[in-house]
Amino acid sequence: MRNPARILIADDNPANVRILSMRLAADGYDVVTARDGEEGLGVSGEAQPDLTLLDVMMPKLDGITVCPRLKEAQAASFTPIILVTAMTEAKDIVAGLEAGADEYLTKPVDHAALSARVRSMLRIKALHDTVTAQADEIARWNATLERRVADQVGQIEQMSRLKRFFSPPLADAILAGGAADPLRPHRREISVVFLDLRGFTAFAEMSEPEEVSEVLAAYHDEVGRIIQAHEGTLERFTGDGMMIFFNDPVLVPNAEERAVRMAEAMRARVRVLAGEWRRRGYDLDLAMGIAKGYATIGAIGFEGRQDYAAIGSVTNLAFRLCTEAAGDQILISQRIHAVVADLVNAKEIGPLQLKGFHRPVPAYEIVELKQPSA
Repeated sequence: MRNPARILIADDNPANVRILSMRLAADGYDVVTARDGEEGLGVSGEAQPDLTLLDVMMPKLDGITVCPRLKEAQAASFTPIILVTAMTEAKDIVAGLEAGADEYLTKPVDHAALSARVRSMLRIKALHDTVTAQADEIARWNATLERRVADQVGQIEQMSRLKRFFSPPLADAILAGGAADPLRPHRREISVVFLDLRGFTAFAEMSEPEEVSEVLAAYHDEVGRIIQAHEGTLERFTGDGMMIFFNDPVLVPNAEERAVRMAEAMRARVRVLAGEWRRRGYDLDLAMGIAKGYATIGAIGFEGRQDYAAIGSVTNLAFRLCTEAAGDQILISQRIHAVVADLVNAKEIGPLQLKGFHRPVPAYEIVELKQPSA
């Protein structure tokens, strides 16, 4: 509601209009006038008053006829209407109120009564306007909240999908815009780590399913934590075998070092597990192969079931190195060794004749990580 409030006086009697205008202006209101009901409708549409004083007996359109039209024109807004009438019979007053009037004054109009009713109606309008504004604001908040909830649900669903493939930090980076859509096929140089439990096949054949499940659960739990700690991307795991790669979906400057440090951390942890397994009669050890090269990476599968996969000779090389490795041994390709030579103590064990490769492949065994200089 504007300040000062604007009041429309619709009355065909110029003397009444003059008196009411003077009294309301003296009370500080902005006054506009109309000479009959038809003109009152037009002035109301243009001036948008905060309150209307409407005479009942007017030519063309009387106040009882004008009243519902004014209310209809107001739509959802609330502009009080005070009927000014010389008729004092109850049925006439009821007819006016049923037509949409909010209050009434009888002629001759008492100044005090006029001021009191105008203030009362304007207070009600102010309250109505406040409630309406708050309701509109709440509606906007609700709409915004619904959009945010929908966006967050979408992000949660996307995060859940991404976490099937990536560590939580990588999934967060993807959602934050730190990486392009990783599920679309793309080509990238990666460092690939394959790991496999030596002796697992024989162990699984000789053991009860509950024992196999218990061993796998402990193994997956330990290496899974290490994969996440080093922000590796788990491409797949099949029982005791796993493939992890680095430098996708988020580029990292030290993919080879991450791969080697992760492998060494896994070897150290599985050595502890293997000691416990041997006490229980299980002869299990971890073998690993690490290679570096280009691969095509993205989602493969069909609707309702997809996996994130890297396709290329680098994955085959890492797998063949893992196959060649003995228990508790980490074999790395020549390209990996060239990058991490200052990080590890390694010995050359190749060239190896690996399945799927026409020429012998140079390879190195990581003995240990070098201790940092004092």
